[in-house]
Amino acid sequence: HFAPERASWRLIGPVTGLSTQRCRLVYSSLGHSADVCLFYVKDEFFAMDARCAHSGGPLCEGDIEEADGVLQVFCPWHDYDFDLRTGRSGTSLQQKVHEVKLEDGSVYVKHASRLSLRPFPVDPKS
Repeated sequence: HFAPERASWRLIGPVTGLSTQRCRLVYSSLGHSADVCLFYVKDEFFAMDARCAHSGGPLCEGDIEEADGVLQVFCPWHDYDFDLRTGRSGTSLQQKVHEVKLEDGSVYVKHASRLSLRPFPVDPKS
């Protein structure tokens, strides 16, 4: 039985720097498929898997819109929508969201791998 690595709080960076961009890609040490999008919308941070559950589109490049008080990101590839808070879509898809907390002026995301604003060095074996 495979137990996934337990998620823990990962420091992303200072609120002041991170709140200047609506969305930024946060790299995972597990590689491209585990990267996270950190959104900053209406004075709030949200985090979700960076690749669309449909076919891997880059959600960080998607449009963010509010409809009926729900903040959604639209995948730039096929226009699938995902609720920033829950990851739910108007389709049957579900995008994985990650908890975010602010502490002492820093942003943390709960994730199973190490996260960084810069790409991790590529494993030479691959």
